[in-house]
Amino acid sequence: MFRTMYPFWSALVSAILAQVLKPFFYYLTKRKWKWSLMKDSGGFPSSHSALVSALALSVGLQEQFRSTIFAVALSLAVIVVYDAANVRYYSGQNIKMTQQLAKDVQEELNVDFEDPIYDAKMKVILGHKWFEVIGGICLGCIIALLFHYIG
Repeated sequence: MFRTMYPFWSALVSAILAQVLKPFFYYLTKRKWKWSLMKDSGGFPSSHSALVSALALSVGLQEQFRSTIFAVALSLAVIVVYDAANVRYYSGQNIKMTQQLAKDVQEELNVDFEDPIYDAKMKVILGHKWFEVIGGICLGCIIALLFHYIG
């Protein structure tokens, strides 16, 4: 069963490992522990990129790189990686800018917005920088290769 399901297991392990590694890489750069990163999106390495990279490479190794299923897995990986580094990243940037704009307007006009939407806590880190995505891709490929050659 493991051999036939190894693409799934390598993808799952890659995503979990990426999430577990995030606080450690954060500590290396900031010298501060932030354990909440294990459950958050964003950060280094990208767990989304790790998962789809491991899946695509595992499928290619198991089913051959010329197979239809590899083409499907690779297409999924390209969409997810693009989304992580572009769509979700810039959505987070838009949230930051909108929050700052609302704050500036409130301060400049000396008014409080009454709508509760302005009090809502918004998550600004939704996506990844390309460096974080590439880190996830590398991690996913390493895990897929380990599962393929060791498992």
